[in-house]
Amino acid sequence: MLAATDWVEAGFSLLATDGVKGLTLDRLCKRVGATKGSFYWHFADLGAYRSALADTWAEVHDSARAEFSSHAGLSPRERLTAMMGVLLGQRHWMLERAMREWARSDADIAVAVAASDRRVRRAVRQAYLDDGFSAEDAAVRADATFAAGVGFLHLSASAPGAKAAAQQQRFLDIMLRH
Repeated sequence: MLAATDWVEAGFSLLATDGVKGLTLDRLCKRVGATKGSFYWHFADLGAYRSALADTWAEVHDSARAEFSSHAGLSPRERLTAMMGVLLGQRHWMLERAMREWARSDADIAVAVAASDRRVRRAVRQAYLDDGFSAEDAAVRADATFAAGVGFLHLSASAPGAKAAAQQQRFLDIMLRH
């Protein structure tokens, strides 16, 4: 028997590969090999399902970002590298792009994405502060780093690989230059 989490995982898969327009009940049922009745056993309607997707994404996303606090003992560069690895890693890159696209047309998703982005930008800003930059310079560098990270996501036709990792390190070389 399917659990609600199975439906959510199928939705993430569809969202990552086909975007928000791929989140149809027929496609979901086909993906999990179940009937619409099974879907409605777990969710009142497609709106409730989409809310569950957004909530689950926020929880997963925030748990990944919670790792940032565990990097407090690392050097600023090591922290920034680890953050980029989480944000641009194999596990997140397609879903991250899809969620950002979805946020353009759904206010609730936009709120969730913006809240998560604020937490990331604070952590990035702190790394620059810890490296000795002034508050103003740290804020500008954090925003530029965040924007570059989103750009790296959208430039990648596939999950970022060795070339992207080298570019990210070169980017950090530039951003950490005093």
